[in-house]
Amino acid sequence: MRSSANTPSPSPRTEVPLLLVFTGEDDPRRCSGRKLVRMREVTDVPVGRPPSSKVLLLDPHSETPLSRADRPRALATGLLGVDCSWNRIGTNGRYPLEVPWLTGIRARRRLPWLVAANPQHHGRLAELNTAEAFAAALFVLGEPEKAGRLLAPFAGGSTFFDLNAAAFVAYARADSAEGILRAERGEPSPA
Repeated sequence: MRSSANTPSPSPRTEVPLLLVFTGEDDPRRCSGRKLVRMREVTDVPVGRPPSSKVLLLDPHSETPLSRADRPRALATGLLGVDCSWNRIGTNGRYPLEVPWLTGIRARRRLPWLVAANPQHHGRLAELNTAEAFAAALFVLGEPEKAGRLLAPFAGGSTFFDLNAAAFVAYARADSAEGILRAERGEPSPA
């Protein structure tokens, strides 16, 4: 019998795995999420095969904002996004019924308040496309280089960081959801 000392242990992840489930509501040629999958930056999660229920879900209806405190969980389980139409998610306040297993995911976080730079929603508060959402999440979770790499091929990618520069500085200083909430209100972080 082999000793466990001979078995190499897997090296810990240094980047947050990005997972994405598609509902098929967007034009595939203009879908930023599909482009991220083609770039091999994001893993496509089939609707019929849910990831672990411990995954961290980006949910615009969550009251708790994503913060650096979520990094250990995101590294361990991944960060899941849902690529669906803003019109549909805004109408019923819930994710599409085509993905019923989303209701079993308990860890849900919304992104901190940011302004979109993508051509469809430019200048709108909190109406980010999938690429912007993942880039914002990575920045908040402490991976600004990967966030920049993710948005580099997109029109408006660098503009997204320029539009939200002050917010990103404030969010980077926050180490908890409470800190993010203070930053959103424009309150200084405690000394």
